[in-house]
Amino acid sequence: MANMNKIAVLTSGGDSPGMNAAIRAVARTCMFNDKECVGVMRGYEGLIDGDFVTLDRAAVGGIIHRGGTILRTARSDRFKTPEGREQAVAKMREAGIDGLVVIGGDGSFHGAKALHEMGFPTVGIPGTIDNDITGTDETIGFDTAVNTALQAIMKLRDTASSHERLFIVEVMGRNAGFLALEVAVASGAEYAVVPELPLSIGNLCKLLRNSHDEHRSHTLIILAEGVMPASEMRDKLQDTGGYDARVTVLGYIQRGGAPTSFDVVLATRMGAFATEGLLIGKSGVMVGNINHKLVFSDLERAWSEHKSLSPELLSLINKMN
Repeated sequence: MANMNKIAVLTSGGDSPGMNAAIRAVARTCMFNDKECVGVMRGYEGLIDGDFVTLDRAAVGGIIHRGGTILRTARSDRFKTPEGREQAVAKMREAGIDGLVVIGGDGSFHGAKALHEMGFPTVGIPGTIDNDITGTDETIGFDTAVNTALQAIMKLRDTASSHERLFIVEVMGRNAGFLALEVAVASGAEYAVVPELPLSIGNLCKLLRNSHDEHRSHTLIILAEGVMPASEMRDKLQDTGGYDARVTVLGYIQRGGAPTSFDVVLATRMGAFATEGLLIGKSGVMVGNINHKLVFSDLERAWSEHKSLSPELLSLINKMN
């Protein structure tokens, strides 16, 4: 084992359901190996301030199914500067911290990579509802966000069918369409509009007319926020084929709530794997779940390599509408 007696864990960027389960797994794995564990409050901002809390058995008890992150999260402009990063490392050294687990998305991993290059052992865990991290099939929080959106859309379908309406539902995902595509397939939506595929408003209007001519009681479009706002799409669809168009923006509701069992198990596996990796000398890497097997890959993959949507799911949308 590497010479590590105290490991820190932080959450950074947007929160995602399952982060607390990952924090718990890091702490419990440290305990199992007779190591200390501390949590860093407010992400990289707290790292610079030396805002550390002890994560013992009591501190992580009962958090496995809680949404959000008990460590909180914040943006940090100070950490983007060399002086800020040097102060962060100095604070960790001063506190006797030997390694760091960073839970977050690609922006968080940029920070983790910088610490690794400064010689501080760091391992990343992908936690984001967007699922846009290369090097893992699923990120922590993605499954929960899909199910949260699905529950809301099932309620919308009741109203849509009663009033012969077109619902344009905008989901999160930044500039990636993973969430929109998965939600579209799971909800039985007629169309998914994602950043990765070209959009023809003319063709979409034609499809809506065909749906109405086939006497479909309602139509559902799942729109990824990275394409355009839902209100803008409604304005562009001057011809809705006879449907009364309505817009629903699910927004931050998708980031909240208790994690699904899938996300809890994934987060627990990743938290333990990341901690054990640090203990044997791993650094500058992230944990990924590839074909149900945990692996390490370079942190840089998260932003340097493009992660593609599933061709199978894209095909299913066309087949099922």
